[in-house]
Amino acid sequence: MDAVLVINADLGPLHRVTVAHAIRMLCRRVAEIHEAEPDRLIGVFPMPRVVRLVRYVVTRWRYSHGPAWSKGGVLARDGRRCGYCAGPAATVDHILPRSRGGKNTWRNTVSACAPCNQAKGDRTPAEAGMVLRIKPLVPAWGSLAQR
Repeated sequence: MDAVLVINADLGPLHRVTVAHAIRMLCRRVAEIHEAEPDRLIGVFPMPRVVRLVRYVVTRWRYSHGPAWSKGGVLARDGRRCGYCAGPAATVDHILPRSRGGKNTWRNTVSACAPCNQAKGDRTPAEAGMVLRIKPLVPAWGSLAQR
């Protein structure tokens, strides 16, 4: 199924939902169709591309702290490339290992391939003699949504 864009009452983008979720929003009357596919129906509703919320939802929290940390988010931020060798990455490495008090934060984690993650082990990059090729930063909401 295609994703449907949900926009706030002030026409600002919020997120994407499935078509089924968008139809439920229309049935509950929390959203209205803003843009639809021509000549396609789902029951009595036109096939939505964009739905607009009926009431404004305050989203200030999104811009003050950035997105919550997640393994998938780290991989998306780093383009699924290892922060040490630039090869394909499937794991997340903690710059300051968790065993030494390192936390799951954007600035303490980087994408890593399995061999580099294994070679680094329970050490910092400097102790392992490895060079970190990227600077881990807190990503913007938009950069994660585009990947």
